[in-house]
Amino acid sequence: MRDVATTPVLCLASASPRRQALLASIGVPVTVMPSNVDETPIEGESPAAYVERLAIAKAEAATGETTLPVLGSDTAVVVDDTILGKPRDQQHAADMLSLLAGRSHRVLTAVAVSGSRGILSCCVTTEVIMRALTADEIECYWHTGEPVDKAGGYAIQGLAAIFIERIQGSHSAVVGLPLFETTRLLRQQGVPIWAGRYLT
Repeated sequence: MRDVATTPVLCLASASPRRQALLASIGVPVTVMPSNVDETPIEGESPAAYVERLAIAKAEAATGETTLPVLGSDTAVVVDDTILGKPRDQQHAADMLSLLAGRSHRVLTAVAVSGSRGILSCCVTTEVIMRALTADEIECYWHTGEPVDKAGGYAIQGLAAIFIERIQGSHSAVVGLPLFETTRLLRQQGVPIWAGRYLT
């Protein structure tokens, strides 16, 4: 008998443990097949167009490798229309957090899902307000190891939660996937939610 709770119903084109955990939280077991795409922005490209283009490219790259629907996603932290990537080193992380501290910024997360209806995609924007930070806090946070592989140099679901004054929009989108919009795309492609027990 098929185990609906563990049999993969989706291919995740990302190695992000956060995205895997978010999909697991809505009962969508996945197989992981990270996509390697060029993430260089195109000159004049808006942040929203950039993340959606990458999400689609990641889904497309893995689609030929599996019979399952494929989900690709990309997240960018944006301040003053500048995309902040992952920190190169401690100084870069400190510069980014100093730029974000005491003000609001945007987190853009795009999702693309391939399937019988082609590739469906969307982009979700969340406003994040971060409190002022001291240089000591920024240095201590770097030494926790958490900022190393995070866009913008922080993780809202981790130790940096104490830095966030409030958000306007989707919390799960800041973590890595906007679950409301992702569920809508998955259902449009026929991917069962809650491990197929109740909803498709």
